[in-house]
Amino acid sequence: MEMHQVRYFLAVAQLLNFTRAAEQCNVTQPSLTRAIKQLEAELGGDLFRRERPAAQLTELGQRMHPLLKQCYDAASGARSLASSFRSGEIGALRIALTHSIDLTLLIPHLNQIRRQFNRLEFRFLRGSSREVGDYLRKGDAELGIAAEIDEAWDRLDVWPLFTEGFELVVSREHRLAGRDTIELDDLRPEQLLSRTFCEHFGRISASLREHGINVDHGHEISSERDLIELVEADIGVAMVPRTSPVPEGLKRAAVTGLDARRTVNLYGVAGRQRTAVASAIMRMLRGADWRAIAG
Repeated sequence: MEMHQVRYFLAVAQLLNFTRAAEQCNVTQPSLTRAIKQLEAELGGDLFRRERPAAQLTELGQRMHPLLKQCYDAASGARSLASSFRSGEIGALRIALTHSIDLTLLIPHLNQIRRQFNRLEFRFLRGSSREVGDYLRKGDAELGIAAEIDEAWDRLDVWPLFTEGFELVVSREHRLAGRDTIELDDLRPEQLLSRTFCEHFGRISASLREHGINVDHGHEISSERDLIELVEADIGVAMVPRTSPVPEGLKRAAVTGLDARRTVNLYGVAGRQRTAVASAIMRMLRGADWRAIAG
């Protein structure tokens, strides 16, 4: 079944006249009639009763009409969408982020790129570092952002964006809330909220253990929202990256002597063709001045 056959059928069904339908489709009447006969042969029956002065839909034609119209509209919509992508009128961005990356880091760049396209569709995929690597490898995402990716694949391109430290976050009622900096010894009596979804969870825990801080009797948290709510309730304290947003009611403090930093990277797949949107956002992120955000 060819789309031009369906188009001719729909024209005759609308006008109920082969001659006028041929004029509307800008083809000769013999060409239109031949195409419809081929369609009828494929469907196994007549679609029209050829009566003068008007043609009439047969029972088969009536039943096939909504199906063929739906088929034709879907094909037309697909062609229109593809044309919009090629012309730059519409774009799509598929980007994967680990759970520890805050989306607000991208908002200024997303707003900027939205002005370059009449219509822009975002698809954000969240996952662990391994899952972000899988999204890239399988083509579900064009770009990835993570502190590191647990994926041994030689086709991954990596561009460091910024490096940041970790800070302690406590509730406003906490005994350490009034201090801008604290010592590691101040953490010994505290129950820590461990961000198990963070790529650097293991390293931070190991670093705290080296300084004699017991992290094994803390609370394991699997989402940033849960962590914030527990800190607000003064159920524990947490180490978070500098770029992680926290409510104004919470207090942040630098931890003297803690060697904990992470580098946030942009990932892509070497040799794979990228959409115009992905290429544009990649240039923005790589060229951005992250110093004001990351310190």
